[in-house]
This record gives sequence, C-alpha cells and structure tokens, in this order.
Amino acid sequence: MGKERSNNVVYGALLLTIAGLLSKVLSATYRIPLQNLTGDLGFYIYQQVYPFIGTVMILALYGFPVAISKMTAEHNQQQKQMTYTSFYVPLFAVLMVINGLLFALLYILAPSLAIWVGDEGLVRAFRLAAISFLLIPFLSLLRGVSQGLGNMKQTAYSQVVEQLIRVAVIIFASYLVVIEKIDIYQIGEFGVLATIAGMLVAISLLIWYFPKKKPSSVVMEKQQKIPWKYYFTTCLTIGVIASANHMILLLMQMVDMLTLVPNLMSYGLPSIAAMEAKGIFDRGQPLIQFGVVIGSSFALALIPDVVRKQAVDVQRQSESIRDGLLFSFYLALGATVGLFFLMKETNVFLFTNSDGTGSLQILSLTIMFTSITITAAAVLQSLGYLKWIAYCIVAAIICKWFLNIMLVPMLGISGSALATVASILILCTAIVMLLYKKLPAVQFLHHVSWGPLVVAIGGMVLYMSCVRYIWMLFVPETRMTLLMYLGIVVSTGALLYLVLLLRYNVLTDKQIQALPFSTKIMTIKEKVQKKERM
Repeated sequence: MGKERSNNVVYGALLLTIAGLLSKVLSATYRIPLQNLTGDLGFYIYQQVYPFIGTVMILALYGFPVAISKMTAEHNQQQKQMTYTSFYVPLFAVLMVINGLLFALLYILAPSLAIWVGDEGLVRAFRLAAISFLLIPFLSLLRGVSQGLGNMKQTAYSQVVEQLIRVAVIIFASYLVVIEKIDIYQIGEFGVLATIAGMLVAISLLIWYFPKKKPSSVVMEKQQKIPWKYYFTTCLTIGVIASANHMILLLMQMVDMLTLVPNLMSYGLPSIAAMEAKGIFDRGQPLIQFGVVIGSSFALALIPDVVRKQAVDVQRQSESIRDGLLFSFYLALGATVGLFFLMKETNVFLFTNSDGTGSLQILSLTIMFTSITITAAAVLQSLGYLKWIAYCIVAAIICKWFLNIMLVPMLGISGSALATVASILILCTAIVMLLYKKLPAVQFLHHVSWGPLVVAIGGMVLYMSCVRYIWMLFVPETRMTLLMYLGIVVSTGALLYLVLLLRYNVLTDKQIQALPFSTKIMTIKEKVQKKERM
C-alpha cells in the first residue's frame, strides 16, 4: 500500500508539472491574438488589469493551496481529525479574512489607483478584479486539501480547465471589440470576467471530484481546540510569501502598471500615445514567459526530493543543485540569445509591426536572470529561507520603481526595459549569493564549460545570420513567410545549439534525462561523440 501511494504521489506530481507547463503556454499564447485583434491600445488596457488577475491566479494555485496542503498532511501524519468546526470552516474563515481585506483594499482604492496610473477609464476593471479575490478561499481550500491527501489530479485538471475557459472568453471578447459590439475599454473588464468564469468552473470541477469521505461527527468536533494563530501564520507565511517566487515577473509588471504611462508622458508622449507605447512594451511579456518556462521548468526537475527533505548528504545536495542551475543557465542563455537575434522578425510576425524592437531586445535579457533566480529561489524555499527570498524580491521591486522614475522620462520604454533587467539582475545576484552562503559547494558559475559554450552560442548565431541573409535575399517579407522562416530557424538553430553542447560533453546524462525526447537526444550524443573519437 505504501509503495502504491508513493507511485500515485509521483504520478500526481508529474501530472501537476505538465498541467503547470500547459497553463503557462496557454497564458503566454492568448496574448498574441488579443494584441492582433485589439491593437496596442487594447493590449495596454488588458495589461493594466493583468497584474491583479495574475496575482489572484498564483495565490489560488501556488500560494494558499500549498499552505493548506501542508496543514492537511500534518493532520494526517499526527492522526488528527479534520472536522468541519476545527479545520475546514476555520481555514476557510482565515482565507476569507485575508482575501476579503485584499478585496476591500483594491475596491475602495480603485478610483485613486486609476488616477495614479493616468487612466480613469480603468476603475470598473479594477473593481471587478477586486471581486475575483473573494473566490480564492473556495479554490484554495479545495485544491489544498486534495493535494494534502495526495490527490494531485484534481488540481491539475482544474488548472487546465480554468485556463482554457479564461483564454476562450478573452479571445471572444477581443473579437467583440473588432466587430464593435463592445467598447475597447471593456476588454479589461472581460479579462477579469474571464478569470472569474474560469475560477467558477474550476471550483465546480473540484467539488465534483472532492473526496466523498465525510468529516468526523459533531461529537468529535467539540473536543478539538482551533489553532487560529497557527492557521493565520501558515497561510500568510507559506501562502503569500512562498508564492512570491512565482510572481517575480508579475510584480515587475505591476510596477510598470503604476509608473510607466505617467513617466512616458513626462518623456513627452501624449496620453494615448503613452498608453500605446506601454502596449508595445508589454509585447515582451509572453515572449519572456516562454523563455523562462524553457529556462527553469526543465531545470527544476533536476532538484531532487532529497533537497526538499533537508537531506544530511550536503555534498550530494550541492551537486544536484549545481546540476540544475547549470542546466537552467545553458537553456536560458540559448533562449535569450536566440530571441534577442530574432526579435525583429518575431515582433513583426506576432504583432504585425516592428515597433519597440530595440526595447524588447533589452527586455529579453531578463529570461536568463529570471530562470536562474526561479531555480535558485526554489531551492532556498525548500531549505526554509522564505523570509530572505521575500526581502530580496521587495528590494528588487523598490529598485525597479526608482529606476523607472529615473530612466523612463529620459529613454522612454527602453528605460523601463533597462530598469527591469537591472532589477532582476540584482535579485538574481542576491538569491545566488544566499544559496552560496547556505551551500558553498554549489558555486555553479565555476563549473560552466565556458569554451564549448561560446562555441555553441557562436555557432548558433553564425548559422542564424547565414540563414537570415539568404532567406531575406530571395523571399519577400510577409507574415506567412516569416512564420516559415522562424519555424525553420528556431528549430534548426536550437538543434544546432543542442548538438554542439552534446558534441563537447557540456550536458551531463542526468541533465539530458530532464529534457523531452531524452532517449533520442542520448542517441545523438553518442553519435556526435563517436565521430569526434574517430
């Protein structure tokens, strides 16, 4: 029975990871038709509301459910009764108090916030976003208890269904804007309504699949004391602080939401032009999200359970963590360089023109630093460094705020891009230094195969340059031909980069196992290294 349960947990965790990757891809992809249909102004309106939408989704998926899951697992281990009056209702009340305060704060401050960001047309959207906080307790409690009991499938399915509903409603609303059935400012409101609709469907799904075993009898319930302080502390520390690792880019977007348009007007842009410029700047968000998924998700698979369980084998810990960070660095660096080189063509293909390409190229540098930060922070979080991670993130947000105020009035959206890169670089440095302090043997930068890495990056860039020159010489530039060009260059360029890393034995067998199609990749490695020996 123990082995069967262990297998179920592993399968559930894998399913949850796949669902998370799929949801991230969906979350990044839908913004492209959204911008194409509503233009940079519509994209700006949606992105002004998105930081609140994103916060709700992360708290309801990664934040509070993790806290509830921890408490559920502890109750099971200690063989405590999970009764209505001592567990379910008190935890729901705690979650409702926390999220109710967030709802009240945003709802009351919505008019002032809209004036602050320079767009009073956003008041209704902000107030709708506030309402979505009230659904978090339902989702969090259902997901958290299911995960704590080892049932990961419910969370995985609800996550994917929630995203699918949200994406469908947003794209439909974008179409309504095109045919002039709704005003362009309503795209922000529909963005929130789409999130609420997705959450309601996810709640219904979770209730349907929730374990049917009834809690203990009322007699038992009266015998247990409610640990209110413990519930509040766990929900706040683990539920809120622990989710900060998933909110790094989101918090940067929140600073841009609050400061970018007013500072672009100081730069000299009229109100509408400043809004459209922010919409252009926000084109970088889905592209960065794709890059970060590549740079961190596979690397996190290399961090073993032994780290999370605070194993005594420090040497083994350090080697595994170093393996994950190196892998994150190699993948993220390849994604960063590739996107930087192909940004103009990507911008035109996805968003119809090349506006803001230089700023988006600067912004693409965040892929590498964010990927390493997320990977290192996940390790520190597993070792109990929650508060220190939170302090570092707060410092980075403050840095981003002041840099926006300094740089945007001088450089426009390029100033905001530089501010984001500098702030995340500072955060990355701080998080990695914290990790080195805890585990000095990690020192992953000392183990980078710099020579082969330069050859791999150089070979990829040289190849893409040659293909670009030949292609642009003979093929006219349309969105269809750009699709073909990007499809060929991205796939073959990434393959060349991977083959060069394999050729010079940069990637270990363990790192390759974390990649899709790892068996085929191992075969390629054997072939290229065999040719080298011959």
